[in-house]
Amino acid sequence: MTVNVAIAQINSIVGDLAGNCAKILDFSRRAAAQGADIVLTPELSLVGYPPEDLLLRGAFYAKSAQAFEALVVDLAVLTDVNVVVGHPLERGGARFNASSVVRNGKVLGTYCKHNLPNATVFDELRYFSSSDEPFVFDCKGIKFGINICEDTWYDHAPARARAAGAQVLLVPNGSPYHMNKMHLRYEVMRQNVIAQGLSLVYANLVGGQDELIFDGDSFVMNQQGKLCAQLKHFEEDLQIVVFDGAKPQAVVLPSVLSVEAQVYQALVLGVRDYIEKNGFPKVLIGLSGGVDSALTLAIAVDALGADRVRAVMMPSPYTADISWIDARDMVERIGVRYDEISINDCFAAFRTTLAQEFQGLAEDATEENIQARIRGTILMALSNKHGAIVLTTGNKSEMAVGYCTLYGDMAGGFAVIKDIAKTLVYRLCAYRNAISEVIPERILSRAPSAELRPDQTDQDSLPPYEVLDAIMQMYMEENQSIADIVNAGYRPEDVERVTRLIKINEYKRRQSPVGIRVTHRAFGRDWRYPITSKFQE
Repeated sequence: MTVNVAIAQINSIVGDLAGNCAKILDFSRRAAAQGADIVLTPELSLVGYPPEDLLLRGAFYAKSAQAFEALVVDLAVLTDVNVVVGHPLERGGARFNASSVVRNGKVLGTYCKHNLPNATVFDELRYFSSSDEPFVFDCKGIKFGINICEDTWYDHAPARARAAGAQVLLVPNGSPYHMNKMHLRYEVMRQNVIAQGLSLVYANLVGGQDELIFDGDSFVMNQQGKLCAQLKHFEEDLQIVVFDGAKPQAVVLPSVLSVEAQVYQALVLGVRDYIEKNGFPKVLIGLSGGVDSALTLAIAVDALGADRVRAVMMPSPYTADISWIDARDMVERIGVRYDEISINDCFAAFRTTLAQEFQGLAEDATEENIQARIRGTILMALSNKHGAIVLTTGNKSEMAVGYCTLYGDMAGGFAVIKDIAKTLVYRLCAYRNAISEVIPERILSRAPSAELRPDQTDQDSLPPYEVLDAIMQMYMEENQSIADIVNAGYRPEDVERVTRLIKINEYKRRQSPVGIRVTHRAFGRDWRYPITSKFQE
């Protein structure tokens, strides 16, 4: 006996109950037309993931229950098709992360999540109660059990499903992306399917939700841990896998993405979904002629199309001629609206206004920051007047050490490369240029500079980016000690300088726009350090 299991890799929107129900119904109808016996949707597919503190509101559960009941009725047109729907559930005074099996207008049963993640970007213990009850249902003589996401990272819930008679494990997921996350999933899932002797169907959400990116990459494994099917990267997808008894039939797998391809596609998806889901018509980017704004511009155009992207160059007295030339070159290649608005008069006006206050004092970062804040003010004025959101262009290396200006280059609504180290910025530019050369080569080869004073380069103020990024990764992402980093071969003075800058610039990062997370530890949800602290390591 064969069973056709469809994975509905959908892009839900948090709180869009009507839209999400319509999508679940549409994917289920399409799957049924292809002969599906089971349709598996991702974790909390009815409401989107993660709903965060919406889960503390009684009205959210009430509205979700109403939407779920209506969906059950709508799905009744699909005769004998089992649709697994993820939804929040309030029952007996407790609240659960649940998945229910719907067939022929009825709910066959409900599984409630056992392992509630409470680390990195997850706070499920804040919202949900845990359940220890397995749920197994029959389809054409094959027993299918359900676990939800984190459950399959441990052995308890899969073992309970196996003990209850499950032969195949259906796993709805809201598993966010970070670099090479799919390989980690394979490794952990492989351990459990081999230990329990269960085939596994893993349906992951796809799409951007604020700073989180869900990459899809849903897959099927057999009892030996062999990958038998995998869905698309960073796209909605629907695929049916045929089970011969409890054994999945293998299909052709998509090619493996390089790290650069993964990250670039994640950034494109993150920009597209943040702009589309929040209803912004267009985006604005301050183009400097440097590598960070060039990469941000390329991502924005790939996400939204050139007609929805506007670039503004705002030269100062210190802007090099090659910055103008390279900026103009890039916008010609990429086809966006481009404007040049000089800040010279504004800068001179500030100097005049503050001349008495600054009399006798040497120029320093104050004058540099004034230029950055003039640019930020201009971009935000254009944003207000035209309704376009400003995409900021600061990278993770700059955010780490505070090489950025509050209310200046940090001004904006969405930080595209906030979690991208400077060295990775160059790799992503090379990846994008390998597809088509949209970024002029000189932007990639010249020394990076903020161009806020004569002959300035970033390395006047910072260690080489190869050193800075390595120290940042070990200290911030991997949580290594200062002593360990020094023992790895980095100069003590560089380690002390970078780690000190990371600590004292927390106040800036707290005021920065939300940005896309692509590493396993990003500034924001992952990083919760006090601003006021006297601790010294």
